Amino acid sequence: MALNIDTFDNRSGGRTFFKALGHPLAVEPARALSKRLQEADSVAIYDPLRQVEPFDALYPLTTVDLTGVFIQDIDDLGHEVLGLPTQPVTDLKDSGASLIFVPAFDAERLVEQIADFVPADATLVTLDDIKIEPAYLTNHRRYLDPLNFATNFAFFRDQDGRHTRLVTANYWGGYGAKSVSLWLQLFDESGRPIAEWTQQAGPANGTIVIDSQDVRARLDLPEFCGQLFLHVIGAAGHEVVKYALDTYGDAGTELSCTHDANAWPADLYAGLPAPEAGETVVLWVQNSHPTPIPAKAIGLNRMGREGVSWLDREVPGFGSYALDVADLLPGLSWPEQIEIRAGKHFVRPRYEIRKANGRNRISHPNVQRVDLKPDPKIPDLSNLMGKGYLLPAPVLPPSRYRSEVLPTPMSTAQKSLPIGLLIYDADGREVAEHSFGDLPRDHDTMFDLGAAVNGGGDPSRAGHCEIVYDFREGGEADGWLHGLFRYTDLETGHAAETSFGAHMFNHILTYKDEPQSYASRPPGLSTRLFLRLGKAPADAFCQLIYCSSTTWAAQSNTNLALCGPDGSIVAERTVHIPLNGSLMFRHRETFTEEECAQAGDEGYILIRDRGCRLFGYHGLIRDGESFSLDHMFGF
Repeated sequence: MALNIDTFDNRSGGRTFFKALGHPLAVEPARALSKRLQEADSVAIYDPLRQVEPFDALYPLTTVDLTGVFIQDIDDLGHEVLGLPTQPVTDLKDSGASLIFVPAFDAERLVEQIADFVPADATLVTLDDIKIEPAYLTNHRRYLDPLNFATNFAFFRDQDGRHTRLVTANYWGGYGAKSVSLWLQLFDESGRPIAEWTQQAGPANGTIVIDSQDVRARLDLPEFCGQLFLHVIGAAGHEVVKYALDTYGDAGTELSCTHDANAWPADLYAGLPAPEAGETVVLWVQNSHPTPIPAKAIGLNRMGREGVSWLDREVPGFGSYALDVADLLPGLSWPEQIEIRAGKHFVRPRYEIRKANGRNRISHPNVQRVDLKPDPKIPDLSNLMGKGYLLPAPVLPPSRYRSEVLPTPMSTAQKSLPIGLLIYDADGREVAEHSFGDLPRDHDTMFDLGAAVNGGGDPSRAGHCEIVYDFREGGEADGWLHGLFRYTDLETGHAAETSFGAHMFNHILTYKDEPQSYASRPPGLSTRLFLRLGKAPADAFCQLIYCSSTTWAAQSNTNLALCGPDGSIVAERTVHIPLNGSLMFRHRETFTEEECAQAGDEGYILIRDRGCRLFGYHGLIRDGESFSLDHMFGF
């Protein structure tokens, strides 16, 4: 069964209560509170905010001697909570309870309101007993302010010559935060905390770098493979902790990248590929909560098929488990794809593809939405919104790379996928078109993008593709198009992959919340992207795609600002990308050797365009050895 916690709503955003309950610093006080409840002679629960069930999900109350569950809202009367029918709080005085539990933070007012209904000599306890220390809070007046729980997890490993490097920026300083720091706790595979430390974020828009090699050496740690918990203190403007995560090795053949883990655990994830010949696909099940994941709570099934295979083992609180998908679903092979039954036990996970030749890579599935239904208006939008929803992705130079795309269902409502594909060269010329038709949910249709480009365009240059809706064979749409893109170096055999979803781009008309804007109301018509620089000898590269649902400016006016670790601008370049075109550049070819040296390995490039919305992909490349690729984030 899924955890009975509320984590995210697509209309109102992320929830905070579950984060406050499961914060590593709250775990021991919460367990002490749970023990106190278990040892009490009799307990009544007053639950005006409907929060006792999420508390029970993380700190079970099954052994507590409950005399009743009492509520305030008459509409909640008679509902079964923790196995008991709810009663009006006016009956609390006759409960006979020796201890009253009010599962709420900042509960002083709630407690004052029921003073006349509390049994004589009964003790009151609230969740204020498990609050983390004020030094870790941003807003001291409202405990559940999202900025107090600007937290996230990251896959983190330093083991067998393989390392991880997390890079982000103090973008909270850009929103006006005066002093920002990070409290970090590192968990090993068993969920045991093996290190904690505080790191200053530095100046506004300066970089934050956390490298597993540095952490291990500085804290004198043994090899580890687990997860890193990040808590930003003093945040402003944004409670989401975004980052780029590189995995690299002592050997040049180990290199991949991915991005932030999406801090809200979900019921379902999708887009997990089945293994190709010579591959092992490992799903990293990394528990985001202090309570263990029970056996048979995590499952896998072939996308679109019945029959779930369940993981028959427990995963400890904050622990990690490397699940070989072939152990649960033997016989599947690429391009078949897998659905993950996650039960809200972990944030968007990583998966690792281990190849027989030793070239491993890491990527991530995506959250599969459960709240969507087909939108009958979408097929008729073309007269106003042109291509409408589209998903852009690179087509790497076909003379060197194989580029493949696998459309992926990403909503439980998607029973079919009416999909087309447009391919453009770097100059914005359409060079190929492909119709997938109306794909069934359980399809395994992969398409070789490079083979299509060979009919037109320059095979030595990168272009891009766009997944769009194609209703010529019928089908339904909900605007939630997704795809998995896989890239293979034909010379080295190294591979990288990324996945993302569709949006509308560069149109003044709006539909629902599109063209999406992160900074204000739609339409989003500007660009602000973060390109981290890698450790030498790797070179950072980026592909910027100027896609448009209809028509927009003939070319972009894009500024590339090379910044030092403190956020100061070292040098700038202006580039112009044609409409429907793209630009791939490397940072050491774009800026001089002196400028790159001044920015250093911990600098970054800020990509700004105030006149159009660009979509970006980034990675690192070690010439003749390896490369990585994933989509970018902005702040």
